[in-house]
Amino acid sequence: MIHRLLQLAPDVAADQRWAAAERLLARELDLTDAQRSEIVAAALGVLESPQFAPIFGPGSRAEVALAGVSPRWPGLAVSGRVDRLLVEERRVLVADFKTNRPAPADIRAADPAYVRQMAAYWALLREIFPGRAVEAALIWTDGPKLMAVPENLMERALDEMVVSG
Repeated sequence: MIHRLLQLAPDVAADQRWAAAERLLARELDLTDAQRSEIVAAALGVLESPQFAPIFGPGSRAEVALAGVSPRWPGLAVSGRVDRLLVEERRVLVADFKTNRPAPADIRAADPAYVRQMAAYWALLREIFPGRAVEAALIWTDGPKLMAVPENLMERALDEMVVSG
């Protein structure tokens, strides 16, 4: 539900988001009022944080389908849906929401599958947007916090996937 709110709420006026989120969650009959409030607070905490403004602002899109291959990593075929994609004149930022609690303090403590996922998106986006800097990040709703995924970790993950794949 946090993912759904993060997908839909950016298109709602800031002063109406809480009410809209509550209306959406009211349909979830298996949730308690406390759970609904916690979900809304987590999602809107991300949206209200200045550090996340670009990824939810103009030029960004939710739930973008990506599919293709990267010649740099032969055998790597990508097919997925990114949570947020920001395309600017000089850079592209791909972000994925993670709701793990507690969120890791450092990217090296994150689930390696998350790094592999972001690395695959990063590799493909570099092909789609040549000449632009491509950045990848995880958005942890616990905090909330934005955690960049360094290129060296993504390159290592891609190399390992291609060799083992």
